[in-house]
Amino acid sequence: MKQVIRGGSIVLEDRVVQGDLHLENGIISRIVTDRAADGVELEGADIEDARGCYVLPGLIDLHCDAIEKEVQPRPNTLFPLSMAFLEFERKLPHHGITSMYHSLSLGVGLSLRGTHLLTELVELIHAYRDKRAVVRNGIHLRYEVTHLDALPLVERYVREGLIDYLSFMDHSPGQGQYRKSGSFERYVMKNQGIDIQAVRTIVTELGERRQLVDWERLEKLGHMAAALGIAVASHDDDTPERAERSRRLGCTVSEFPITLETARYAARRGMYVCVGAPNVVRGISHDSNLRAADAIAAGAANILCSDYHPSSLLTSLFKLVDDRILSLPEAVRMATLYPAAVLGIEGRLGTIAEGKAADLIIVDRYEKHPWVTHAFVGGMLVYAGGVR
Repeated sequence: MKQVIRGGSIVLEDRVVQGDLHLENGIISRIVTDRAADGVELEGADIEDARGCYVLPGLIDLHCDAIEKEVQPRPNTLFPLSMAFLEFERKLPHHGITSMYHSLSLGVGLSLRGTHLLTELVELIHAYRDKRAVVRNGIHLRYEVTHLDALPLVERYVREGLIDYLSFMDHSPGQGQYRKSGSFERYVMKNQGIDIQAVRTIVTELGERRQLVDWERLEKLGHMAAALGIAVASHDDDTPERAERSRRLGCTVSEFPITLETARYAARRGMYVCVGAPNVVRGISHDSNLRAADAIAAGAANILCSDYHPSSLLTSLFKLVDDRILSLPEAVRMATLYPAAVLGIEGRLGTIAEGKAADLIIVDRYEKHPWVTHAFVGGMLVYAGGVR
């Protein structure tokens, strides 16, 4: 299979060049930037016109729990998991996402974060990605440390290599994301459709369970995961001390630090710092915590994820450029190269380079808004849409 993507502004790791991309059997075989070679084609190749557009590496989304909303768009409305997964996956290339690490959570007292649904989703994703898939599907297991009964399951998933990415969460009220009084209660009532008395019961249970967390066992789990090539992250570190404890657990990524001080500390200690694209697009945290753009401008964040809103990821990259916070190659690396480096797949994905897999997107702009015209995964055209 031979293809040419012709005449685009190709976003390389450190610069933007005008030229053609040659693809053979799903691999980038040649980057042609010499004007004298303009229009050179592989014999018998399929041609895709990218003139006037950008050509980017496909986006790699480390953290997105939007699959939960596909399964349960409203409280108490569960849809079949296979239908929800297939419908969700086919939207992703439209947003420029060619590798999705579905964030599946094990928590306490929340309907979509129990053991039963998680195990079914893990099995579904493994079965599906081995047969037919639109994008590259991975599993990000988010473990709520207060879910004591689920720890053996997490340990088994790690030992058997059934997950790609592990994060430790603590959503107990009074600290982390919910350190502001009443914020946890408001969130759970809105998203789960339960009354205040039920929420108070959950709060009491979480407080009791938090006192029983075996941090030494979690440290062993984190280091076992790292030794097996599974990246480990923390979630909502709210102080430098908390970020340091996460490092002891084996975490190399700090997701959504609550304060700029914490983000800077994690970055200084050599951790990747991941912030949310919706925060960049909206210009504010939904919980009034750290503004992602401030962390990026300060050099204290180097990964963007879609968090809960897949369409924000591509938009956030161009907003950072338009706001003169980053150059386009710098912004693109936050959603391609650095996530790939965390996962240990940067040798084959994450940048446009000869010999790497042809996971690519062609991006046009309409009134500054970026939109994907074509998406390729391993050279296969998985999305083509819009009018140019």
